[in-house]
Amino acid sequence: MLRVSLGIDVEPDCPPYLATQYRGVTDGLPRILDALDGVGIPTTCFCTGEVAERFPDRVHDLIARGHELASHGHTHRAFDSLPAAEARNEIATSARVLRSFGQPVTSFRAPYLRFPDRYLAVLQEHDFVVDSSQAKYKPAYYRSKPSSALTRIPASITSSVLRLPRWVRDPWLAALESPVVLFVHPWEFVDLSRERLRLDCRFGTGTRAIQSVLDVVALFAERGAAFLRMNQLQAPAAA
Repeated sequence: MLRVSLGIDVEPDCPPYLATQYRGVTDGLPRILDALDGVGIPTTCFCTGEVAERFPDRVHDLIARGHELASHGHTHRAFDSLPAAEARNEIATSARVLRSFGQPVTSFRAPYLRFPDRYLAVLQEHDFVVDSSQAKYKPAYYRSKPSSALTRIPASITSSVLRLPRWVRDPWLAALESPVVLFVHPWEFVDLSRERLRLDCRFGTGTRAIQSVLDVVALFAERGAAFLRMNQLQAPAAA
């Protein structure tokens, strides 16, 4: 069976460009969760510890809706630029903050999908089970083959692809292998079209981005896909 997991990386607005703003968390996140709830799609919310501390009501809300709470580090700094002690602190602090909401929090995704292999053991030390810090569209995925007890589930495609015109996007998505791991950011559901950002960060944002996600969900639903949280992808696919 085709398995699809849709994640939401809950972070400041379009880091590092708008990283002092949180319109995505305050406005975009409830909008996309409402849309997904409307079609019965579960998601995994990879949340930074700092966002959880600033906006605990948003975390309580996503939990109450039945979505998985997962870690996106604590401050959204790139792990490949951190000394070992700071990287350990990022993982430990995010785990402590997020688990204070009463959830197990066993899935992890590094900011920018950049996570050196040497820190996999630190994830295990802090009781993470699933790592989705790799991406099939990044060269590092093909260079990294360490032995680890973690279940490693790479992202299939970058988030901006979901906002492309249907005639470009849909054949691209149809070619992806199961499990298909998609992700979006709350700030994509805020209109950033007039911000001074890279084109891939600002095109198709706002209401159009929500419709794009719903169109992608419908595309996979038509193919009989099962939509799963990241922690559910640990189990082998049904025959």
